[in-house]
Formats: sequence, C-alpha cells, structure tokens
Amino acid sequence: MKNRKLLMIPGPTPVLRSIQDEMGRETVAFGDRGFVSDFQCLLEDLKNMWSCDGMAFVIAASGSFAMEMALVNTLKREDSLLIVSNGFFGDRFVEIAEKKGYDFDVLSAPWGEVVGAQEVADQLKKKKYAAVTVTHVDTSTGAVAPVREIGEVLQGYSDIIYIVDGVCSVAGEPVDMKKDHINVLFSGSQKAFGVAPGLALLWADRKSIERRKSIGEVMEYYADYQKWAPVMADTGKYFATPAINMIWAMKKAVEVIKEEGLDNRYERHRRNATAMRAALEAMGFSLLAGESCRAVTLSNALYPEGIEDGAFREELERQGVQVAGGLGAYAGKMFRLGHMGNVDEHELAATVCAIEKTLKTLSPSYELGAGITAFLKKLCGE
Repeated sequence: MKNRKLLMIPGPTPVLRSIQDEMGRETVAFGDRGFVSDFQCLLEDLKNMWSCDGMAFVIAASGSFAMEMALVNTLKREDSLLIVSNGFFGDRFVEIAEKKGYDFDVLSAPWGEVVGAQEVADQLKKKKYAAVTVTHVDTSTGAVAPVREIGEVLQGYSDIIYIVDGVCSVAGEPVDMKKDHINVLFSGSQKAFGVAPGLALLWADRKSIERRKSIGEVMEYYADYQKWAPVMADTGKYFATPAINMIWAMKKAVEVIKEEGLDNRYERHRRNATAMRAALEAMGFSLLAGESCRAVTLSNALYPEGIEDGAFREELERQGVQVAGGLGAYAGKMFRLGHMGNVDEHELAATVCAIEKTLKTLSPSYELGAGITAFLKKLCGE
C-alpha cells in the first residue's frame, strides 16, 4: 500500500474536505439568489477582515493576473513606478512594467535578504513615483518584507499608491491594509487560504479607486476595475461568469479562518514555522532566508553536502511528500517547503519523518530522530 501523498509545496496547499465539498456542489445560475447572497457575504468578509475601506475583487484568474490588475488600474504610461524586489516574484513586476512601457526603477536585495524601509525612503527622495510595489513573501527565497515599515515611510508621500503582493502571505502572515497603510493588496486562493487554484483576490482602498477614475481609459479589458466594480458592489449584476463553485469554496475557507480567528491563525503559522525550521536545521539543512526575515508560510532549505536535489525530491515523493525545487540561481541547491493555510501539526510531523527517512535512504550514516525531536521540542515550548 502506498503512502497518502502530502502536498507540501508553497502552493497550491492542501484543501480541507469541507472546502472541497463546496466545489462539488451542484452548480447554479450566477443570478441564483442564494449564490448572489453568498458572494456578497464573501466580499464583505474580505473587506472587513483585511481592513479595506474600498472594494474587494474576487475574479476567476491567478495571482499573476491580480499583479497586473494592480498596476494597470494605478499607472498611466508616463507614470514612474518603484519596484521593491526580494526575489523571483518581485522581479515579475519588472516584466509587467516592461511590457506596459512604464518608467520604473528597481530596488533589489540579494536572495535571502530584503530591502529595508530606509532604502525605500532614500530612493523616494531622488524621484517622484506614482506607485511602489513590494512582495510581502517571495516564495523563491522564503523571506518576508517589512511591509508595515515601508508603509509608514510612504505616509509622507500622499500621491503614491502602495501595492503589496500578498499572494504567499495573506491569511498566514500578519497584514492589515489600514495598519500597514496599504492601498492595493492582492492574493490568490491556493496559498494560505487553503483553496484550490483559480481565484485572484484583490483589495483596493478608496484612494486606489479614485486613482483609477483619474486615469481615464485603460487598454485592458478583463483587468479593468471599472468593468468589475458594478459586480463587486452588487453581485447580482453581470460582467463575466463568476467561478460559482470556487466562490463557495472561498466562502467556506473564510468561515474556517473566522472560526479559528486571524490572530490565532497567525500565531499557529508562527509556531509551526519555528518548529519546522528547527527540524530542518537539526537534520543538516540551512535556510536561505536570514534569521531576521524568515516568512512563516514556507521554508527554503539548502541541501547539506552530498545530497542531490533530484534524488532527494524523488525519494521524498516515494515517502509520500511533495516539495518544490529551488528557483533561479538556487535551482538544484535547495527545496521549498510550504507550511501554510490549513496544514496541521500531524501533516508537518509526517513531513519531518518522511524527510528523515529520505536522508537515511540516501545517506545510510544519517542518524534518525534529530529532526522529529527538534520539531516536537519547539511545539512543546522547550
């Protein structure tokens, strides 16, 4: 009998049965009264839970679409953009900016480090920008950016729209639009929300909505706030067919989060991440992200000498656990382990044990037990 396969990549993440069941419901018309009410309830919850005084958008698309949506509703062609990049996905803003023809500058950090608020403050003195983008957690590095500190810096620049990529942070890493002074926040259903891939989530505050109005016509169609705004204000209206069953699943995921409580959820992510890091280091791995900027939603583990990436991940999958490979210059040098969303302690413990068994298979001299012992000690507060 084969082991049940645990999905421990940085997204998509495991989906609870109660959330899966919502995707299996009999589909109804987008104008069905019950669905219209459910959709409206979801949007209100999203706004309230992340302190958005403007509008929440839930659209059939990916997080990358939300990234583009954030930019095209904020910038005119002649506007300047400051991109704060801490890795592979921060650089995706660069690709979009190049395609759109924006004038942009980039502040980058070495992988495993983050751009600090003071660096942003220094750059803002040199040039006028219409927007600043920051990736809260970059899954290529496992590093978390100082979103609140940067937001505080931007309070001195009333014309700047602050855009935060929360694809791998929202519902796992603490973030709040009001407290962090964020104008546009976006995410995806498949990460810390614990829903299957398929929904782009975007929060736009009043300032962002007003900026869109001031731009006039935009070249985009599907990504235009003004196409979607009437639907998000009144979910009985139509622009494009909503992903009905996915929206039900998203509503259930938010109910799960509300039942747990956001603060409790954040603390659980912190506690589990601390235990997983301890286990990885006890097993001989080192972490790419510096100790002061490690995200709680994933860990990027560098291999010890003598462990080959392909052989490790192949054997680990035979043991029942899927992890992701490294990106960029770290391809083949590390693996990326997700521990976000609705992953519980049992799944994490099983993952640690599978890694230990894998190491024993690949290196018979490996002494079993170091990882799971470190994991349990951290969970038990030792």
